[in-house]
Amino acid sequence: MMRALVVGGLLILLMGCSPLKVLNAFTPSGGFSKASDVSYGSDPRNRLDVYTPTNVGPDAPVVVFFYGGSWNSGSRSDYGFVGEALASRGIVAVLADYRLYPQVHYQGFLDDSARAVGWTRQHIAQYGGDPRRLYVMGHSAGGYNAAMLALDPKWLATVSMKPSMLSGWIGLAGPYDFLPIENPEVKPVFFFPDSPPDSQPINHVSSASPPALLIAARDDTLVNPERNTGGMARRLREQGVSVRELYFSKPGHATLVAAFSRPMRSLAPVLDEVADFIHAQDQARVTAAKGD
Repeated sequence: MMRALVVGGLLILLMGCSPLKVLNAFTPSGGFSKASDVSYGSDPRNRLDVYTPTNVGPDAPVVVFFYGGSWNSGSRSDYGFVGEALASRGIVAVLADYRLYPQVHYQGFLDDSARAVGWTRQHIAQYGGDPRRLYVMGHSAGGYNAAMLALDPKWLATVSMKPSMLSGWIGLAGPYDFLPIENPEVKPVFFFPDSPPDSQPINHVSSASPPALLIAARDDTLVNPERNTGGMARRLREQGVSVRELYFSKPGHATLVAAFSRPMRSLAPVLDEVADFIHAQDQARVTAAKGD
């Protein structure tokens, strides 16, 4: 009962101003070390933070996280609760900013996302992470960014990488198949009505795509879960790619990512599923290495 009251109270606060700052206020500051404002490119938006678990040995798994905001808004500083949550499970978390509209249109934010992943692969060993255990994850628009890096080889090619260098990708309420665009905030980002078909992640699935974990809110009213999460999962399976597909009833589009925060975890076991997915991929990697 008490937990339900706390969650209910937080949901009310989350409907007010600066909702993510409310979650960060409840986020512990211990259990990790944080490298802040690290540059991965020349633009002021090309900055990232690294969260390294305090009690973890070298060669920990690594997740590069991209936040949502319709490619119009967002800041890594609002998602400290995601960094803390991943670090609490022994995962090195990289939270990256990227350029937004109107500074850039499609494809600028994907260029930045690829640079952030390229920086991570080159430097993450200095922060206790294993570049061979590298994942990309994103929520909403950030889920799109993660999907495009994992599925369309041209983006990681700009940083001398291939999607096969990723151990997997994780999409949280991501838009993967959204033409024609209906959201007025998104239309100019993708040059509507002349939005290019190759801007859609679902068009880049192949048998070589990395394993995926796709999570959505069942009643998401912003990003249609059946078309986007369901459609992507079906396309991946058709190509023989390993995918885990989950839908949760309690959270909505925004609160799906809020479920990473300690006071909101009762909404859905999102953190558990992410950690289990990474563990499963690591086990598969070890098994494959033994078979070689």
